[in-house]
Amino acid sequence: MQHPPFTALAAVYDAIMADVEYDAWADFILSYARDGGLTPRSALDLACGTGGLTRELVVAGLEVTGLDGSAEMLRLARERLPRVPFEQGDLRSFALDRHFDLVTCVFDSLNNLLTPEDLGRAFARAAAHLRPGGLLACDLNTRLGVRELWEGDAIEGLATAPNGQEVHYHWSHHHDPDTDLGVVQAFCRVLEDSGESREFVETHRERGYDPADVAPLLSAAGFARWEIVEYPDYADPGPETPRIWVFAWAAGAQ
Repeated sequence: MQHPPFTALAAVYDAIMADVEYDAWADFILSYARDGGLTPRSALDLACGTGGLTRELVVAGLEVTGLDGSAEMLRLARERLPRVPFEQGDLRSFALDRHFDLVTCVFDSLNNLLTPEDLGRAFARAAAHLRPGGLLACDLNTRLGVRELWEGDAIEGLATAPNGQEVHYHWSHHHDPDTDLGVVQAFCRVLEDSGESREFVETHRERGYDPADVAPLLSAAGFARWEIVEYPDYADPGPETPRIWVFAWAAGAQ
């Protein structure tokens, strides 16, 4: 019943996450890019999962490549977007043979990197795949956000999978003070057409990163400048901010 992260979950992920505002996130990113003088034509969507943000970038007219570590999530992304190239790779070490105007990584995917060293490696790989003057856009849960992920430390509900199966999910969260990690136990029960059900659990761990943690890693990765803001108004984050957005520019003229 216990599965590695983002394996069994892939089949029901889009049903559970149906309300995620990928379209608004894409507009938030592209508006920032345009305001900074960049009209991106190509994008690399890191930790793309089943292709939620990837699709919105394609709809906006960009030539997009997706990358994720989960073969199960990528299988669904390829079904959703058969004309988009998808690559399986590790955020800390991937190497593609091209560069992009824009690199994205959303939905606190970078919080799954549990050490600052690994986060720094991911920033460095993103920087290495940007054209001069290109933009990295990503979000991260802060330390507060990881400590207080959900009110009541649990979410649950019913969802309908794309194949019509009913999915009951109950996800519980706690903060481990010894490791300073947030731990989510993601339980799902899927009602099969036969009337029988199957159950699985995935355990997900996240580390929170504050602006003061992120800035030196961006500098070490070689970014020329960056801005760390809140969504959706680009305001400066404060001590009560649960999630930050990072916009980091590669060296070179925009």
